[in-house]
Amino acid sequence: MKQKRQFTAIIEREGNGYISLCPELDIASQGETIEESRNNLIEALELFFETADLSEIESRLHGEIFVTSLEVIVG
Repeated sequence: MKQKRQFTAIIEREGNGYISLCPELDIASQGETIEESRNNLIEALELFFETADLSEIESRLHGEIFVTSLEVIVG
């Protein structure tokens, strides 16, 4: 039975495009726009779950990811 799960997507400009990363699984993709990068990451994650065996999923899956901002003194 297929189920839906939520994952984190971090999208960052790189050159003329964008890279996207799912930190829970360390899977990345890219695209020319934010939306394309996001959609390509979704496709990469779906392909991963279609082809990976359960042991690989378990070994790559990070249970809790927290995204926050930090204030750091520089210089």
